[in-house]
Amino acid sequence: MSLQRVLTGITTSGTPHLGNYVGAVRPTVRASREPNTQNFYFLADYHALIKTGGDPVRVQRSTLEIAATWLACGLDPDKVTFYRQSDIPEIPELTWLLTCVTGKGLLNRAHAYKASVDKNNAAGEDPDAGVTAGLFMYPVLMAADILMFNAHQVPVGRDQIQHIEMARDIASSFNHLYGEHFTLPEAVIEEHVATLPGLDGRKMSKSYDNTIPLFAPKEQLRKLIMGILTDSRAPGEPKDTEGSALFQLYQAFASADETAALAKAYADGIAWGEAKQVLFERLDREIAPMREIYDQLIQDPARIEKTLKAGAEKARAIATPFTARLRHAVGLRPLDQMATQKSAKAAKVAAPSFKQYREKDGQFYFKLVDAQGELLLQSEGFPSPRDAGQAIADLQQRGEPGLATLGERVKVVGERAKVTDALRFFAQNPL
Repeated sequence: MSLQRVLTGITTSGTPHLGNYVGAVRPTVRASREPNTQNFYFLADYHALIKTGGDPVRVQRSTLEIAATWLACGLDPDKVTFYRQSDIPEIPELTWLLTCVTGKGLLNRAHAYKASVDKNNAAGEDPDAGVTAGLFMYPVLMAADILMFNAHQVPVGRDQIQHIEMARDIASSFNHLYGEHFTLPEAVIEEHVATLPGLDGRKMSKSYDNTIPLFAPKEQLRKLIMGILTDSRAPGEPKDTEGSALFQLYQAFASADETAALAKAYADGIAWGEAKQVLFERLDREIAPMREIYDQLIQDPARIEKTLKAGAEKARAIATPFTARLRHAVGLRPLDQMATQKSAKAAKVAAPSFKQYREKDGQFYFKLVDAQGELLLQSEGFPSPRDAGQAIADLQQRGEPGLATLGERVKVVGERAKVTDALRFFAQNPL
């Protein structure tokens, strides 16, 4: 099975709450343990600058809290690449390279930008009032986050699907101009992950000031849960699970049997105070062990900093050579390596190359030929050009390990030594 690269990030703009845990942290920690995956998890502190209104203390504190949350919830930094976005200088460089192939019309269609413009128009203001270039360029930075590591899958909420589609468009534009460098990412939506209600029944969100902090002290957690809005039905009177914030919160943490038991208690007329106590006890049973670890981590920022720096080294071991390849591709090359037009043309002719094409069966194929046009590798059919391009990118980036991963989908036709030399060419001479 092909190794799948999975990438996800959390913006460092606030304190993690129960909704963040259920919707993002818990599923990504579970996913990090899946076999045949290479996982990248990052703290999106560049993105936070767009959302925090010039509050540097908030960005720094949130970075600490979110890093501690991920670690306390079981993320193993030795088994994943766990890093802070701003520790990877190649990401803003890639952002600029992508900016140069991104149409303004594409960015005009971004939901966040359109929402700001619509709001200004409704208020009779200039359409771009209060709109920063950072907000406008947000999708390009997000594309750089994803494409830097050629992620195959990006777990996101439904409101982020457009950003993944834009990353695909941007990657395609770059590939068209400069060759197959980027994998086209896929959005992964977990249908079963619930959107949690907050204290007032609306979606739990900092915007509504209705959140329950994930690692609130035990007594504060109990107080917040006891303050959740309920209807006026009295003890003994049957209650509906549909639309009940209490029940939805409980369901997100409980087993199927536990959920069924509470549903029966609702039908039997459980008192709201008793239902809240049941919810509190269930939440605290899951959260308490993690809270203890979290509190220890928060008191030791140097430990988290060391972990993030180590993660940045792992990330840059990939990002630095890949960026060098991209710089070469776009023409940012050392002048002392400058070739004459004739020798440059000869070098181009002398290079091995991948050829992608479609056959009459509707499948997409590729082959690798050497400088003399001798066939070295031949693929089987792929259902889409994206899948074929993804396989090519894997071979260009990983060489023979990528060939082993693809298995029988790619056959070695030429001499093995020539195949090895050709694959090594893409690592040493990115074109």
